[in-house]
Amino acid sequence: MTVRVAAVDCGTNSIRLLVADLDPETGVGVDVERRMQIVRLGEGVDRTGRLAPQALARTFAACEEYAARIRELGAVRLRFVATSASRDAENTAEFTAGVLARLGTAPEVVPGWMEAELSFAGATRGLGALSPDPFLVVDIGGGSTEFVLGAGRPQSAVSVDVGCVRITERHLHSDPPTSREVQAARADIDAALERAGAQVPFRAAATLVGLAGSVTTLAAMHAGLAAYDPGVTHHYRLPASAVHDLTAQLIAMPRSQRALIPVMHPGRVDVIGAGAMILSAVVDRVRPSGVSDVLVSEHDILDGIAWSLLETGEPAPG
Repeated sequence: MTVRVAAVDCGTNSIRLLVADLDPETGVGVDVERRMQIVRLGEGVDRTGRLAPQALARTFAACEEYAARIRELGAVRLRFVATSASRDAENTAEFTAGVLARLGTAPEVVPGWMEAELSFAGATRGLGALSPDPFLVVDIGGGSTEFVLGAGRPQSAVSVDVGCVRITERHLHSDPPTSREVQAARADIDAALERAGAQVPFRAAATLVGLAGSVTTLAAMHAGLAAYDPGVTHHYRLPASAVHDLTAQLIAMPRSQRALIPVMHPGRVDVIGAGAMILSAVVDRVRPSGVSDVLVSEHDILDGIAWSLLETGEPAPG
């Protein structure tokens, strides 16, 4: 018998909903609906240490829409996971109370290691038939990037505070960024990857799995899509050389030119360059092990949250 569940992932840049029918006996899941809104909850958090009123308002409005949709679709279990921006903010209690009032369940502000493990679970389900393990799963978010290495289950995991929004706000202020800004961003990313590599052995990976909007957008660009199509980007093989080329192109473009790319979500226009830079740096770290491409996955932490609901979770709003 299938169970209809609702999973919400609230990150620094976006908030996403997955309603799915999961069969605990067969391990098969069927998407009922996926939604995503760019709310930029983490706007300014790196500088101020607080969630801004306008960012909270955008996020709460999305929560109201999601609550209505969860009720309409009849999900019976709900889990709401919040990540980097919520971990870092002084006024997280205000965020928690607002979500609870709208969805009837409090958000779980999860630590980086749990975020990494949920991403791994969602991304690697069924990958064994497609590519060799161990898998190095890289989830490039708005405020942080998670790295998980494992083969069936995580063996090591780490989260570092570099993401597409955070790096953009810290360093990439000009349009397009100056060479000095780009160098500062690269130094920041490299330092974070050095810390991550001390806990997760990148070169042990047989397959590099890339998650989240920065990665899927690069895949859609490389595929030459006229409109974004997750059916194409899911399990797309993105060559390492293409990652570097696309990163260079995006960093050199003004925002107005990036906005004209057919597959570019408007909410990613200003931060895609930083996200691409992070992926490019990761690719360089794993290439000595013989990994020459990125296996792109549309399944990520949101799917991991959904499957976790077979073991835990609050009743969905009714």
